[in-house]
Amino acid sequence: MTGKNRYSAVTDDIAVEVEPFYLEERSDPTQGRYVWGYRVTIENRSTRVVQLLSRYWHITDANGRVEEVRGAGVVGEQPELNPGDSYQYTSGCPLPTSSGIMVGSYTMQDGRGKTFDIAIPAFSLDLPGEKRTVN
Repeated sequence: MTGKNRYSAVTDDIAVEVEPFYLEERSDPTQGRYVWGYRVTIENRSTRVVQLLSRYWHITDANGRVEEVRGAGVVGEQPELNPGDSYQYTSGCPLPTSSGIMVGSYTMQDGRGKTFDIAIPAFSLDLPGEKRTVN
């Protein structure tokens, strides 16, 4: 299941790429339930070892309702990345509307114990084939 939309950001030589995709089999539009998956790849382009400690998501649905999600790690893991390493995971997001936007950040820690945030690029969740309107 590969979408054509990819979003990327680089902070402190740590690259984050997100590829969202609609999960039709888990969605039920008649019940106001739309579910998206998103595949995230984190690549350490720096010369230091880094570890992902926590995540923050800011999720906005088509009605402007905002949900904020914070937590340790991603999918139950706090991956450590050596220089040149990458880490990929897939997760999901249910919404009550047929579109939305997600954006966020990861809190990382380097080998010296210094913590810093890296950007997760904003990405849109849109039904395939649905006409998009810009407000």
